[in-house]
Amino acid sequence: MNNEKPLWAPSLEKRNNSDLANFMALCGRDGDDYITFWQWSIDNPDLFWTKFWDHADMIGDKGDTIIASPDQMLGGQFFPNGTINYAENMLRHQNDKTAIIFRNEKGAERTISFNELYDQTSLWVQALKVAGVKQGDRVAACMPNCPETIIACLAAASIGATWSSASPDFGAQGLIDRFAQIEPTVLISVDAYYHTGKTIDCLGKIATVQQSIPNLSQTIIVPFCDETPDTSGLQNAILSTDLLGQFTPQTIHFATLPFNHPLFIMFSSGTTGVPKCIVHGHGGTLIQHLKEHRLQCDFKAEDRLFYFTTCGWMMWNWLITGLANGSTLLLYDGNAFYPNRHALWDFTSNHKATLFGTAAKYIDAMRNAKMRPMDTHDLGSLKMITSTGSPLVHESFDYVHDSIKHDVHLASISGGTDIVSCFMLGNPISPVWRGEIQCAGLGLALDVFDDDGHPQTIGISGELVCTQPFPCMPVGFWNDPNDIKFHQSYFDTHKNVWAHGDWVEKTPHDGFIIHGRSDATLNPGGVRIGTAEIYRQVEQIPEVAEAIAVGQEWKDDIRIILFVTLNDGAVLDDQLQSKIKTAIRTGASPRHVPARIIEVGDIPRTKSGKITELAVKHIIHGRSVKNKEALANPEALELYKDITAIQS
Repeated sequence: MNNEKPLWAPSLEKRNNSDLANFMALCGRDGDDYITFWQWSIDNPDLFWTKFWDHADMIGDKGDTIIASPDQMLGGQFFPNGTINYAENMLRHQNDKTAIIFRNEKGAERTISFNELYDQTSLWVQALKVAGVKQGDRVAACMPNCPETIIACLAAASIGATWSSASPDFGAQGLIDRFAQIEPTVLISVDAYYHTGKTIDCLGKIATVQQSIPNLSQTIIVPFCDETPDTSGLQNAILSTDLLGQFTPQTIHFATLPFNHPLFIMFSSGTTGVPKCIVHGHGGTLIQHLKEHRLQCDFKAEDRLFYFTTCGWMMWNWLITGLANGSTLLLYDGNAFYPNRHALWDFTSNHKATLFGTAAKYIDAMRNAKMRPMDTHDLGSLKMITSTGSPLVHESFDYVHDSIKHDVHLASISGGTDIVSCFMLGNPISPVWRGEIQCAGLGLALDVFDDDGHPQTIGISGELVCTQPFPCMPVGFWNDPNDIKFHQSYFDTHKNVWAHGDWVEKTPHDGFIIHGRSDATLNPGGVRIGTAEIYRQVEQIPEVAEAIAVGQEWKDDIRIILFVTLNDGAVLDDQLQSKIKTAIRTGASPRHVPARIIEVGDIPRTKSGKITELAVKHIIHGRSVKNKEALANPEALELYKDITAIQS
């Protein structure tokens, strides 16, 4: 397709009616285009963030200082004297409007109003306090994406306790690696969960996890698959139905907390060691999410937000903040392709979702399966599709507009657990260009650096960095005296600059293209190459289902090894190998062509669906992968051991 024309552009009406246009006018910048306003936001961070606090009508007190030490990435703090409570902002809408619609893969649905959400949170607040939870404690949860998870989270936040969740598909060791580090007072879990038509027990592994958390005061089991599960194998456990039945709804007295009081503890993927415990604060999380929802995505109270996610992925945390706007959350738990491949689109259509969010790999899977939701579903209400988890290839941009909806705002977004939000994402007043992330987020001083810390020009790849403090920087890492691990993770590469770990380039349209993770870049002949550049070419080939590329240390250099999974009936013969290499050579460059192409039966990925180049790289070099529990399919690593074809 001709890349001289945008793939999508907002109408004048959409642009003028957007919350971003309204906010720009309030800032006296109504004549700006997006990039000009972005520049103003980073040149005037104190004005930008305090005006947005007022615009979003956040409940709290800003204090007398907007930014302390604004020239110091590690010392910079937003609203250092401010006070706030995240849950109070989530529960501000007390009415009969629908707050949450939930569906599981068996088709069971539940609807909860904002009034019911408040009352049920009140019950959980009382229950957690009786269980011994107080301000500063941790509450851990092994839960599916269901209303009780959100309710318990808001209850913990109301008290000033810190919430940490993992999806129930984690094994016992994966849960222990995470939760034992943070020593929760209370552990919450379902009895079991559904996936691909199967009922999968959780109580056995919860019993194992309990042994590794010595100070655990109580375990609360939420009946999910069985109304009266047998908890006799657990220590000090109670069913949530029995516990909550002791209370009646009361007015919630929200704890008044410092702006940076710990709200969430989230975990790095942990594929190369025990996961890092990343702490995010009440105020930074709230103001950043509200900015992204209102200014970047143009969410309004009447919108219905559907992000297909688990509670172990930061997009769950991002989604639930939609309650602050009075938006309705659509929650789906289960396999995206069960009981049939239309499961998510049935839910989207039936409940008139205005946002559909997912992982790029799901869009790729739809494209490979030749699905056309626009032909099978009424998607008239759908205004925006967001994609994250990995780079969205150019052809998937085409697919979304050709097969899902012609006139939809498609935003590839990128950030991560590290910032519980996005560095790069969309905006409602600029065009979308094929294969590009639209823009840097407002208030985020993003740049692209070379190895020596020099900004890169348009079209030249480098490290994604942020050169100024921002509100949603982590409060720190849990159990990290003197912030040593925190500093090593983000600030060792460039002094006083956040290095995010993405290998990217700027585009002429003020957007970005991600070429992969910096630590997974390939260096044949000393030239750094992003893996996404290879995947884009390979995954256009009909015979190839998916690919993963790693660098192999070979004869004092690095050579590229490409592993592929093939679609049914395909054979990796000389002809297909030649086809793959030609596609890479012509579509990328001769330097991108792999030295070896190997067929494998599966590709290892994290619980959130990201392929794990580093884990494969360790395996082919005979090194161990320290934390296989972080993987959704750890057995796949065995496929990469002792491969004869890469020994010569």
